Amino acid sequence: MSTSSAPHRGRLFVIAAPSGAGKTSLVRALMEHDPSLRFSISYTTRQKRPNEVDGRDYFFVANEAFAAMVEGGELLEHARVFDNFYGTSRRQVEDSLRAGQDLILEIDWQGAQQIRRAMPECISIFILPPSRAELERRLRNRATDTDEVIRRRLRDAAADMTHWHEFDYVVVNDDFERALEDLRGIVRGAQPERAVVDRADLRDLVAELTEAGVGG
Repeated sequence: MSTSSAPHRGRLFVIAAPSGAGKTSLVRALMEHDPSLRFSISYTTRQKRPNEVDGRDYFFVANEAFAAMVEGGELLEHARVFDNFYGTSRRQVEDSLRAGQDLILEIDWQGAQQIRRAMPECISIFILPPSRAELERRLRNRATDTDEVIRRRLRDAAADMTHWHEFDYVVVNDDFERALEDLRGIVRGAQPERAVVDRADLRDLVAELTEAGVGG
């Protein structure tokens, strides 16, 4: 009789943020520091950017193919963001977790809500920018959007940030290395004090971000 046991079930880390908060850069750096982490690649109907690779950044699919996946129950979550659809493969996530892999899922707050309902054991993290001015600066530095699109992104970001309290942790990306260390602490199970949700300075920051953003 074999004494070997099945691999422990992996952990699912759900990371969300408003556009421009620096989520993608932080997730990439986090995975470089911890090679054992795996990245869940989402499906999307949006156009591929010049620096993106199909199957690495996203699986880029047509609207019809995405609709068929939704109809077939193949997606663990899906949402419409900026006129495009995004979704997560149910099989990809389940297979990885059963194999004992810790998985990073980078999605928006709508998808995070669906994931928490389907997998309440997931660990959810929301990333905030340090100020409305810095968020706008980061969006403009991309040099990919018109002023009208940037204004829309700022309005949508303000709405997104009202959901910060739904997450297990909140990381403020005011200093990249410090924010990265907070993320690494969460993954290690250290529960860094700077990332706890119930703190007064965080409520003050979100109040400033959302009030300024709505009127931007």
